[in-house]
Amino acid sequence: MSQVFNGITQENLEKVYVDLPNHWAVGGESFWARPLGNDLYELHNVPFYAYGLNYFDVVKVDASDPTRKPVVLEVVEPSGYQTLRVVFYEDFDGKSQTELFDELRHFKVDVERGNESYVALNIYPDGDYDDVYDKLSDLENKGVLEFETCEAHNSNNFDVADE
Repeated sequence: MSQVFNGITQENLEKVYVDLPNHWAVGGESFWARPLGNDLYELHNVPFYAYGLNYFDVVKVDASDPTRKPVVLEVVEPSGYQTLRVVFYEDFDGKSQTELFDELRHFKVDVERGNESYVALNIYPDGDYDDVYDKLSDLENKGVLEFETCEAHNSNNFDVADE
């Protein structure tokens, strides 16, 4: 049985790709996306590495090479969602993380876990980004985590800033 989210099943989704040649951890990132026609796709993943992309953004792709996944070129319609990425230090255990996630959900935040210490936070358009940011800043100052925003570093692509 397929998982359904907002009326979309996984069968309605395709993979699109973002090149990240300057990223410290990966060379690119794939996203599930819903094809809208005319080389437009709606993203259905929270980004773990790419900058300037968010859940439900509508992007234009280059689909000219049938041997590759369509490559994201630009955001044509921002969704209003915002993404923060968090790395927890070892002493901030699973119970502490769960308590934090429960608190953040009150600000309209979904959590997508990469592993035990790395998560992406998806903040809804009507969520409280400032309160989430302030909470994470406080915890970062206490030395239990590091976090980053996913705002674009480059106007030309979704990668980290050029060296």
